[in-house]
This record gives sequence, C-alpha cells and structure tokens, in this order.
Amino acid sequence: MFPTGRIAGLAFMAAAITFHAGPAGAQTQASDPDFDTSVEEPAYPANGPVVVIDEAHANFHTASGRYRPFAELLRNDGYTVVAGKTRFGRDALSGADVLVISNALPPSGAAPGTPAFTEREADAIEDWVRDGGSLLLIADHAPFGSAAEGLGRRFGVTMGKGWVWDFRESGAAIETRFVTSSENGRLGAHAVLHGRDASEKVRSLKAFSGQSLDVPPGATVLMKLSGTAREVRNRADLETIRAAVASRAAAANDLIEELSAPVGGRAQGLAMTFGAGRVVVLGEAAMLSAQVSRRGDPPTATPMGMNEPGNDNRQFVLNTLHWLSGLLH
Repeated sequence: MFPTGRIAGLAFMAAAITFHAGPAGAQTQASDPDFDTSVEEPAYPANGPVVVIDEAHANFHTASGRYRPFAELLRNDGYTVVAGKTRFGRDALSGADVLVISNALPPSGAAPGTPAFTEREADAIEDWVRDGGSLLLIADHAPFGSAAEGLGRRFGVTMGKGWVWDFRESGAAIETRFVTSSENGRLGAHAVLHGRDASEKVRSLKAFSGQSLDVPPGATVLMKLSGTAREVRNRADLETIRAAVASRAAAANDLIEELSAPVGGRAQGLAMTFGAGRVVVLGEAAMLSAQVSRRGDPPTATPMGMNEPGNDNRQFVLNTLHWLSGLLH
C-alpha cells in the first residue's frame, strides 16, 4: 500500500518530536476517574448480555485499565461485562454474546509483524461469529493494525496498518484527529448511527488518530475518511512529514508522495453481518475510551475520548453494543 523510499536529508526533523494525536510533546494517558458512566434508562435489567473484553493478548486497552469507563458504561446499561483472560477457543467463547478486542498485540519479544492471534484462535472467532456471536474488533494505528490484520481478513477487512493523517483546513499543519459528522457528510447510514429514536442519533464523532480500513462487499461504512486523507507506515514517517510541512520545506510535497499513500474514501469504522453474527470493526480505539492525556512540563491535562465535549462518542458506544447484542436491527 505504501510507497518505498525516504528522503534522508529531512529525517533529522523527526528526531526530537514525540506524538500521539496532536501537538508534539511527551504524553501519558490514563482512564478518566471523573467521567460519568451512569445510564438514566438502562437497555437491559441486571445480568444482561455477556460482553467479554479481551485481556489475553497484551491489549493496550483493558476493562480495568484505559477502557475502564467503557466497561463501566456498559455495566450501567445492564450488560454483564467480564475480562477475557484466556486465549480464544470454542469453550472460551461459549458463554459470550459480544466479544470486544481492542488493540491486541503479540507476546512480548515477538518479531515485528507477528499476529496477536494464532490461526486456531482466528478459526474459533470466525466460527463463533458465523454461528451467531457478535464481534467488536478495534485496531488502532501502527503497530496494532499489523497485529490484528489476520483476524480482520477473516471478515474481509483489509487494514491500512499505518497512521492516518490529513491537512488541517489552513493547509499549514498535519491533522491526525478527525471529526466525522452529518455536517461534513462522512457519517454513514446504519442503525448504529440512528439509534432507537431521535434522542440516540449520532451526529458527530471524534477520532484521535488511527488507521484506515478497506470496506468489504456487504459492509456499511460508519465513519468515512475524507478524500484528501493519507496514511504513513509508522510514526517516524508521520513526524518527518509533519516537520517538513510545518517548516514549509521545499521538498515537502515530494516527501508526502514518497512516504504516504492516499486513503480517501476508506473507512475508520464499518459494520456488517457475517453468517448469523454481527461485526463492527474500528480503526481507532481512543474514541471509545474516556482518558486524560497529560503532556508537557509541567503537564497539561486534556480529555481524550467520550469525555471530550462536543461529540457523540458516548452514544456511539451504547448504540454499537445495542446493535451487536440485537437490541437494534
């Protein structure tokens, strides 16, 4: 997908720049302990459908860690949320209604590009979904796309495996946080976005970086990338491009063509049926969290996820699980 080659003369620009999804600077992130996860009218009474959140694959997001607000929101909506501590097999999935996998990685020390899941695990998940299970598969920017690409292919999804970016409206800087909205025309048409009534309608979503996803036949795009979106292979290439654009380097356009590929029209979120089951795949993970990002010295705290004002990410989480659990049709 990506062009080869590199302009060595500009590589030094990235050396001092660190990144997550915004301005440069060292960053830490943790779940927001003050985020309100209450649900006024839960979708299910106590002991609702069982949601298993994978924690057996070196996951960056877990029910007790960065995805704690996600897990608590689902519990307050009536779901039975449990942490998945074992590798996948038929027995491990037999009691689950919805399986959530977020930013899985291969075992520590594995070679780059090693899948997070064995072929036997991928077989078990594929068969379970085909028989009526529901999967929420989330794989963020590199290296998470490479770790999950084999599992994604089981459902016809090709992952970009890099870092998606676009120009800001000013054209003078690189943007890695994307708003997908009714206003900009990049929201799809699906029950996940419509909800059960007008009060649950999703009008605007905020993504905090991520990768691109190809859209297989029969899938519905939930979040579409803009026509000018591009993707780089890794963070270093992204920062090289960012620095060249910021400094208005003469070689910036050539550098962009050499280090990134166009991904306009691809997705960051999609939904599909698969056999008797349902699948939602997202190329961005932070949007389903409620984290506090701290950057700088002294550190400045900013919200990242459902807790950032002005988006419908919280309702998107509920609607996604409602569709996966069969409440939405």
